[in-house]
Amino acid sequence: MLIKQRRIGLTGGIASGKSTVGQLLHGRFGLPVLDADRFAREALAPGTAATAAVLARYGAAVGATGSEPEGATAAAIDRAALGRIVFADAAERQWLEQLIHPEVRRRFALELERLDAEPVVVLMIPLLFEAGLQELCSEVWLVSCDEARQLERLQKRDGLRGDDARQRLAAQWPLARKRTLADVVISNDGDREQLLPKLERLLGRAPETVQG
Repeated sequence: MLIKQRRIGLTGGIASGKSTVGQLLHGRFGLPVLDADRFAREALAPGTAATAAVLARYGAAVGATGSEPEGATAAAIDRAALGRIVFADAAERQWLEQLIHPEVRRRFALELERLDAEPVVVLMIPLLFEAGLQELCSEVWLVSCDEARQLERLQKRDGLRGDDARQRLAAQWPLARKRTLADVVISNDGDREQLLPKLERLLGRAPETVQG
């Protein structure tokens, strides 16, 4: 597939700092950023087909209250409860990903068509390698950090205990594996402002047409 537009696939491990980089690319550099996490959240909004499938599978364990009376607000998913289920069981996580990933791909296709005239688009995809979405990108940037720092950030950000945080890290490919696959590795062991000159250098490179 020939990609004429410069499409930066932005990925990284959980709590490595990819959202911070995405915010800088959008806020400081004015680039459109498509967020796979947002598409996934919207796929599980009340009233969607995916939400109905999740509630049918897990019922009250994820916050379902049974049939809603006519005119009532559609049932919502308790995302924390759902997370506890899928991060503890690889088979359940795979089921959920197979449910959500097609909708995420569909949203990317729609948004990329809408942004066709933009010279550069950022696709922020945490599970880019795991889901095999490299084909959407002309280059892949990996936001990386020391694994101990990653664990510390995750515990602080999500209020997780050590075992729970390590369980979530184990659900993704390790950063060491992703580093071997990325075109660019952005070290994020410092603070937000230290990222700016790195991004300036990377965006200063001429866009390339990638044959894949």
